[in-house]
Amino acid sequence: MIKPTLAAFVDRLSVSDWKDSNLPSFTPTRIKIELLAGLTVALALVPEAVAFSFVAGVHPLVGLYAAFIVGLITAVIGGRPGMISGATGALAVVMVSLVASHGVEYLFATVVLRGILQVLAGISHLGKFIRLVPHPVMLGFVNGLAIVIFLAQLTQFQVPGLDGAKVWMTGWPLAIMLGLVALTMAIIWVMPKITSAIPAPLAGIVVVAAIVIFFGIDVPRVGDLASIEGGLPLFHIAMVPLTLETLKIIIPYALILAAIGLIESLLTLNLVGEITGKRGGASRECIAQGLANTVTGFFGGMGGCAMIGQSMINVKSGGRTRLSGISAALFLLTFILVASSMIEQIPLAALVGVMLMVVIGTFAWQSLKILRLIPLTDALVMGLVTVVTVMSDLAIAVVVGVVVSALAYAWNNATRIHAVNQMTPEGARVYRIEGPLFFGSTDGFAEIFDPKSDPEAVIVDFMNSRIVDQSALQAIEALASKYEALGKTLQLRHLSRDCHQLLNRAGQLMVDSDDDPSYGVAVDYSVKTGILGGGH
Repeated sequence: MIKPTLAAFVDRLSVSDWKDSNLPSFTPTRIKIELLAGLTVALALVPEAVAFSFVAGVHPLVGLYAAFIVGLITAVIGGRPGMISGATGALAVVMVSLVASHGVEYLFATVVLRGILQVLAGISHLGKFIRLVPHPVMLGFVNGLAIVIFLAQLTQFQVPGLDGAKVWMTGWPLAIMLGLVALTMAIIWVMPKITSAIPAPLAGIVVVAAIVIFFGIDVPRVGDLASIEGGLPLFHIAMVPLTLETLKIIIPYALILAAIGLIESLLTLNLVGEITGKRGGASRECIAQGLANTVTGFFGGMGGCAMIGQSMINVKSGGRTRLSGISAALFLLTFILVASSMIEQIPLAALVGVMLMVVIGTFAWQSLKILRLIPLTDALVMGLVTVVTVMSDLAIAVVVGVVVSALAYAWNNATRIHAVNQMTPEGARVYRIEGPLFFGSTDGFAEIFDPKSDPEAVIVDFMNSRIVDQSALQAIEALASKYEALGKTLQLRHLSRDCHQLLNRAGQLMVDSDDDPSYGVAVDYSVKTGILGGGH
């Protein structure tokens, strides 16, 4: 009996991929740390979820339900213990167009489809391609996201004006707000030097909130954003027509949201992995994100992905197991059901202070010190990704960074190809090719030879080269054609067996050797069938 695709995939995963190894044992002390870390994260999730709901143009509970459901499911089955997921700004800015033009029901349908696409990405092991993201891109991503988090906190320094529009705080209100933010940051900085029994961010929130409530200080509070009171999320099938027209509307948004969500989640996975010393879990994270978003779409949530800010809060607070993420989601649900009035009294200044400390901890300050030491291309890529992350969005920034890095790498390798040539006692010229032969170096390869001036016998030795792609094969075919047209003898040495099979016109010119390499050539079906183009 053939198992379903998802079940078969799960069976193929290694035990180490699903078993959390080298994690702290659940002692009473560890449980307390995990629960307090979860509580701290939950408090920070509330204003973020509400704010991103406003950005997407949906009710605050739509964002809060997403933070709860996505956070809970990914905490239970995600690829990395300690990661926190929820509604994010990168997704909200994409959703707002869909909600504005078609309504929130289309958003729910899109979130479900997006989740299915992410599950398929996990089953197909597409998460492994996150390895292609170079380190400069990672640094640019981290720095850009830190700046984005910082800029998002500035909106908390705005209050409604007389005409209802947002205006910047001035005078004493601004001074008090800044003072409370600074106090929160100071507590977070000092607390670890005093005790580790309570997460420093939680201590900062509790102390500042107690001061504000006890003295009745008039400052913006969570309740000023919106009421977070609500009930349990209810099962809900999106009220959209089941037609091809609906599919045409939601597919583009689903693809974009799936890509953004997976890129942000997998980059966060790597970042948390560097801090906690864990590796792997990319495919598992893709599936977890997909299942979480599919469920969320059926329970009236806006979907989500990994949140680097909240993940950093959790890790810095001591969260190392799945318990912290699970407790964060459950605490958030508790806030919605029974503790909304209390949570709404928390001053926004305390949460801003926490997030600013996250900014300081997230920004890769060492990247500024090494700018003069690393290659200019890497420095430019790092800066480019940072700027694009701030000006546009994370997915575009990462794609741009990877493309620029790939082009720089290709150009660097293209300039490496050269040849050492010598004459044999028999009067033949030998070209010993150095460097990889691929699409970027084919012009340089062709310029090495001078068929008209070369003697009647020419040998091309590829011992120190490597044939990479179809363009390389085509370049060899073209070279063989030139010498053939002049009636000269050309021999090709030290090419792999793969090249022997794929080359057409030049195939009979090869000389077999016991030390021929055995690598494969990355070519498409047309090459394997002997169709190299150019009339050959």
